Amino acid sequence: MSLFENNPHSTVKQMLDHDAVIIDVRTPAEFMGGHVVDSVNIPLNTLRDRLDEIKAISIPIVLCCASGGRSGQATSFLKQEGVLCENGGGWMQVNALVNS
Repeated sequence: MSLFENNPHSTVKQMLDHDAVIIDVRTPAEFMGGHVVDSVNIPLNTLRDRLDEIKAISIPIVLCCASGGRSGQATSFLKQEGVLCENGGGWMQVNALVNS
């Protein structure tokens, strides 16, 4: 039996409730314009170069961006690399889940 349900929003919420790391894959300029508190900015175009760093994270990861598109790409790539992660969608959606 899985810790998480099959509903992606429930999965993300449960991951956040269990102290998942939030990685925001937007550009540094976008990140500086607003982001989830304590999230880490690793832009999408740097994921491959920072893969060892990401793989060293021992807890689940929730990815976010502006709308969910780039974080979806990042999630697909990281899952192929064996990383436990989910796409949280837009950072404002993730922020609402963190604060709910």
